[in-house]
Amino acid sequence: MNDLPFTLSALKAAYASGTSPEAVIEEVYRRIAEVDDPGIFILLYDKADVLDAARALGPYDPDKPLWGIPFAIKDNIDDGGKPTTAACPVFEYTPEEDAFAVARLKAAGALLVGKTNLDQFATGLVGVRSPYQPPLNSVDPKIVPGGSSSGSAVAVGHGIVSFSLGTDTAGSGRVPGMMNNIAGLKPTLGALSASGVVPACRTLDTISIFALTVADAYEAFTAAAGYDPDDAYSRDIRVAPLGDMPPALRVGIPDDASIEFFGDTVQEASFYETVETLKALGATVEKIDFTPFYDVAKMLYEGAWVAERHTVLQELMEKQPEAVHPVTREVVGKAIGLTATDAFRGIYRLKELGRKTESVLAGLDLLCVPTAPTFYSVQDLIDDPIGPNSRYGTYTNFVNLLDMCGLAVPVSPRSDGRPGSVTLLAAAGEDDLLASIGIQLEQACPHELGATGWELPDAPETAPIAQPDELALAVCGAHMSGMALNPELTSRGGRFLEAAKTSDAYRLYALAGGPPSRPGLVRAEPGSGAEIDLEIWAVPLKEVGSLLASIPAPLGLGSLVLSDGRSVQGFVCEGAGIAGAKDITDLKSWRAYIAAADGSLAASA
Repeated sequence: MNDLPFTLSALKAAYASGTSPEAVIEEVYRRIAEVDDPGIFILLYDKADVLDAARALGPYDPDKPLWGIPFAIKDNIDDGGKPTTAACPVFEYTPEEDAFAVARLKAAGALLVGKTNLDQFATGLVGVRSPYQPPLNSVDPKIVPGGSSSGSAVAVGHGIVSFSLGTDTAGSGRVPGMMNNIAGLKPTLGALSASGVVPACRTLDTISIFALTVADAYEAFTAAAGYDPDDAYSRDIRVAPLGDMPPALRVGIPDDASIEFFGDTVQEASFYETVETLKALGATVEKIDFTPFYDVAKMLYEGAWVAERHTVLQELMEKQPEAVHPVTREVVGKAIGLTATDAFRGIYRLKELGRKTESVLAGLDLLCVPTAPTFYSVQDLIDDPIGPNSRYGTYTNFVNLLDMCGLAVPVSPRSDGRPGSVTLLAAAGEDDLLASIGIQLEQACPHELGATGWELPDAPETAPIAQPDELALAVCGAHMSGMALNPELTSRGGRFLEAAKTSDAYRLYALAGGPPSRPGLVRAEPGSGAEIDLEIWAVPLKEVGSLLASIPAPLGLGSLVLSDGRSVQGFVCEGAGIAGAKDITDLKSWRAYIAAADGSLAASA
């Protein structure tokens, strides 16, 4: 039991073979004693109580996705009957009910063992702004543990629990992931209910999830996610299954003029090595000017959103200012003197900058950035409590302001042995895309799990199957990944399933008109055509109507026969529509036709 990895796959296998959840809980507490870091938990539950909860699970139930899985929560998240402090003893209260997400995790069979330390009121990215003894980084105690979700990340990094809940307003669900060599999933805002969570910035907060692997983080997210009518900021975000990486993924990274590592050449080398891995996986990488994103990031602590933090602390700062950590008091105190006029100016400014980032992001599927530009030691924060924290937010502070989802992915160690990590960012609702790509990137970058020495397990198997609320749709042209009209699928929640080919009863044409150039796929006699390259995407049924409305004649939806004999719905062309079209069947691929056409243009230029 001592060497049992606390990954979900390992624990599920152990339970299936007869291991009891009580034995796992005993091991949790043995590991806590072995690590011997009193800074991890603000409240560690009595082992007898957790053992009772384990026994109450009854016989092993594989239908409960988190049956017997130990987890912890940040102590700004409620567990009914247990005190919540937000790392401020004077603020302590005891809620009657579980936070919405915690209740869902318990219903899925997970076992809660305690509440973890944090930067007070979730204000900070360093993990040392707590009146309680701060936890030590699980990988290297000289490095800050990362915050504000410090204890949650450290508990996972040591393998004490399989996953943990943090929160993320400015990067608190991502930076601690990097610091402790684990995955940090920051979901789309509203996907995880904030009911039962002490707010930092109510409009920007989300619960986040730490786990030893991306797959484990996503599985916990799947169990916790759900629409909460009692949370005014909850959104009905569809949580899709994991899939494969689209064949022509377009990834943006900061360009040479705007990327920032603050002199850390080792971190710089690590990042670009990971970018090369993305390329090897098939991604096309484009360098973009990151200035608009930095401009958005500055707004989080230099304007109206500081005042939003003040809404939580105002009474405490007025009546008992000494109860607030000095650095937290300094940061939030900037709100005093701001006016409603300043708030509206901030809202207008954010909208303007958001429009600038939209133009930069156009044509990209996602961004890849360093999770943090460098590392800082505990001593660095003693010497300068503000500067290093601000620099940690370089690639995190803008994300929630722009309503993006994010995923910190552990990758191969840096050349000096410190953890490697990059963060993938995408539009709201594309959490499954990030996780699917993150798993492949994680697998391609060998590393140990957290500080445990455990090997990375194999990636979970994914089935390219449309869900009951989806339509499997075959596309052969501009809607394929990397092509001009692919956003018409992705913006509707479409997800890539698989690459495929038609049977040999189809001919492919380049239709007249455009831009964009469009193909026409026409049914012919068996053997008189060719096997044409396709991509199959799953599109939510509720979005199919609007998608079809955007498709001009002579194209429409029809049944296609694949090379393996399966039938699937896809875009086909009316026979009359090929008048004036160019027959390109011999190329067997629209992508090959576009590449040849682009080559001809380049040669003639």
